[in-house]
Formats: sequence, C-alpha cells, structure tokens
Amino acid sequence: MSNTYNQLYVHFVFAVKYRQAVIEQLWQDRLQKYITGIIQKNGHKLLAINNMPDHMHLFIGLNPKQSIAELMRLVKGDSSEFINKEGFTKRKFQWQEGYGAFSNSKSQINAVVNYILNQQKHHLKKSFKEEYLEILKDYGVEFEDKYIFQDLVDG
Repeated sequence: MSNTYNQLYVHFVFAVKYRQAVIEQLWQDRLQKYITGIIQKNGHKLLAINNMPDHMHLFIGLNPKQSIAELMRLVKGDSSEFINKEGFTKRKFQWQEGYGAFSNSKSQINAVVNYILNQQKHHLKKSFKEEYLEILKDYGVEFEDKYIFQDLVDG
C-alpha cells in the first residue's frame, strides 16, 4: 500500500498454564527457534525472545497486516502443539489463557531487548508475578488481580 508507514514495537509476555515451571533448558532453544519461525512466517520482525521455566517474553516489530490477537493465537497454539508433539513434557503442555502486549517507542528498543535477554538475572530478585504486576503498573494498565494468572488449585 503506498503512503502507508508504521513503526510498531510490541513486548509480549505470556505464562505456562498454572505458571508451572516446565520449560527446560534442554529444549528451550528449540522452542524459541520454533516461535521465531512463526513470527517471521507471519511477516513480523523478532527483536528479542527469552523465557524462564514458567513464562515467555517476545519483542517484535509488528506487521499491521495481522492483529495482535491472531498472532498470539498462532504463537501459543502452534508452539503448544510443537511441545506436545515432541514430547518435551510429561503431561500435556498448555499456555495460560491470555497474554500481555505492551507497545514501545523506537527509543526504547535497546532497553526492552536488554530487559528480555537478561531475564535469568532479573528473576534472581523477583518472581514472575511480581515482574508482571510491575509491567502492568509501569504501563498504566488497569487490571483485576484475580484475573492476572490462574493458579493450580488442589482439589
């Protein structure tokens, strides 16, 4: 389309169902490469990807031809299928319902990339839930705590 320009940078955060710490170092590179392929196949530019055992961070240059919701449906659905097909976990793998999507300016790219690539160091000081609540507050996102993440309830 002529005369259409954009510069869209989005930081995504999503968790393993019940925040279970099941993403293992043994296969996380394969998962990250698989998700990178999904993002690139859909015309987006991956700027950073990293995970902890219980959650994933992505930072992309968003192609506006695809909605955020559709991209996340594909990333989460296809990567869950990949994990299950490869038998990486003992039980059926699922991502938690929902995700965080936070827009950033070009001037924030280096800071967000560094933040994502340093997740392991960052989480020595705070939990994923503490991190996520901090991101929501920093971006001024209104939320209800009871909907943040679903914990596994013993029953």
